Amino acid sequence: MTEQEPTVSACCAAPRGAAPAKPAVLPPEPRRGRPVGKGMVTLPGGTFLMGNEDEQANAGDGEGPVREVTVSAFRIDEHAVTNAQFATFVKETGYVTAAEQYGWSYVFAGFLAPERVRATPAPAGTPWWRGVEGATWRAPEGPGSGIGDRARHPVIHVSWDDAHAYASWAGKRLPTEAEWEYAARGGLEQARYPWGDELTPRGRWRCNIWQGEFPRVDTGEDGHVGTAPVDAYRPNAYGLHNTVGNVWEWVSDRFTATHTAAPATDPRGPERGENRVMRGGSYMCHDSYCNRYRVAARTSNTPDSSSGNCGFRCAA
Repeated sequence: MTEQEPTVSACCAAPRGAAPAKPAVLPPEPRRGRPVGKGMVTLPGGTFLMGNEDEQANAGDGEGPVREVTVSAFRIDEHAVTNAQFATFVKETGYVTAAEQYGWSYVFAGFLAPERVRATPAPAGTPWWRGVEGATWRAPEGPGSGIGDRARHPVIHVSWDDAHAYASWAGKRLPTEAEWEYAARGGLEQARYPWGDELTPRGRWRCNIWQGEFPRVDTGEDGHVGTAPVDAYRPNAYGLHNTVGNVWEWVSDRFTATHTAAPATDPRGPERGENRVMRGGSYMCHDSYCNRYRVAARTSNTPDSSSGNCGFRCAA
């Protein structure tokens, strides 16, 4: 992040912060013998209005200005990468995630026993996060937890580096931010959500976010507390599930809040910068502090950071 860039609130994505350098891990070899397009949607590309500058936009996030952007044809996963898919990747490659190398990752305090909450550190300004030793994609709430009943849930506690490694192994890549938003909108021009402007049309929840009083009580009115299966809700008009809510999704771009210099066709973000962009919001988003469960909303984090509310999907 340059000196000119505003700081994005850490409410959604606490950075790993000062930490010892993790050991180098060789990139996995590309996978062979299985078609890249399985489970993906092919989009023809086109021109759309990207971004947002209405009263819902978060200051400093760089949602605006609204700008006309063209993306070329591409493919994108129907849903976020699941625990089962990531487990296959790890089994075949022996890959070790950043959280495993560092020995800890951020977990929402509400998922922890009181004694563990008291014993684990919280980042400044975000007491709902705890840096839990042993929290990884295999043990989302730390030692003693597991993913046995969450095979179809999105993999979490993965850094940008981990997501990039998986995508490369799968013969894919991370989507650009423009591709992600184009796909997430499902063909709706400047709609707030992938299905329109109303959060709960006909009183029905269409995404997994926080209901109740954050961070004390999540009533689970949408059917889930914590992560939901990757296809828990109806897809958008392009066939993509859960492009808002559930988990933040890493994209390829480095973060910038200034878009005027970006090309209008297939923009890919700045060439330099520390933070990587995350899109879509998560199950922790609540309008009292973080209304980033909109298709134009964005945040960022350092590429070695990981948490219990961030995953990814791939493009090709």
